[in-house]
Amino acid sequence: MAKLSSKKTSQTHRCIIYGAPKTGKSLIAGKLAEHYNLIWFDLENGHETLFQLPEAWQERIELINLPDTRSYPIAIETVLKAVKGKVTICEEHGKVSCMLCKKLGEEKAPVVTVDLPALGHESVVVFDSLTQLSNSAISFITKNQPDDYKLCFDDWGNLGKLLDIFLSHIQQAGYNVIVISHETEAETEGKKKTLVPVGGTRNFSRNIAKYFDHVIYAERKNRKHVFSSSTTYATTILTGSRTGVAIEEGEEPSLLAIFKPELFAKAKAKAKVAGAAGAGVPIQKATSTSAAKASSILNRLKKK
Repeated sequence: MAKLSSKKTSQTHRCIIYGAPKTGKSLIAGKLAEHYNLIWFDLENGHETLFQLPEAWQERIELINLPDTRSYPIAIETVLKAVKGKVTICEEHGKVSCMLCKKLGEEKAPVVTVDLPALGHESVVVFDSLTQLSNSAISFITKNQPDDYKLCFDDWGNLGKLLDIFLSHIQQAGYNVIVISHETEAETEGKKKTLVPVGGTRNFSRNIAKYFDHVIYAERKNRKHVFSSSTTYATTILTGSRTGVAIEEGEEPSLLAIFKPELFAKAKAKAKVAGAAGAGVPIQKATSTSAAKASSILNRLKKK
């Protein structure tokens, strides 16, 4: 058996970022393109957010669009295959080894080939989002049922199995990965209401954190996007980091606190120095007008 002292810290990270819609989740993940190559699985057709990034950063993002709908639940099928090994995905349908696109050829029907398990430390895989993946799994399970079909106990059980397959591969992934999700309220120990990431049922959602090294919550405060990751951030919000990272302590929110802590520490120190300098009251130089006023006041005092 190997001793813990002989083990090295992991060079890759598995993160989940969750929160209400429009809280900056996708953008903060996209900013990693400054230092990493990103493979972005877009399940929600929400990649336009990434156009806010500099063009040089956009060049480092490989976008894989999965046009998932209730009648075409392709996301769960493609993602489950992608996390297991090398796949070729067509751009038109988001399907692995699409026969329709094969007949047309790559010139008319472009494809992208990815091998997630073979990725190095210089890449980050982003799945946006787990919420849509859960919906896709439900649609896949009930694809032969009418629109007003009510899910039964077995359906919910199958949903949990599909999500566990995906998340267990993420849990053991040897590459950097970020999963984006939304928030829901679940009962934790002591029947306490806690905000947790969305993923399947409420019972399944409350235990999703076990699959990740870092759980990051996104919210809006004072007209700003705020992100937190420390275990003690709030008693009613599920957050945590296995390496003790506290993103909320930085002047500017950044995932570099996790992926490149040395750069985050430098930025934090620089901001601290700038803040200290700004806290001091600057000495104003006397202008000709202010000097003349001072001289006039002194002359009046002397006459008295």
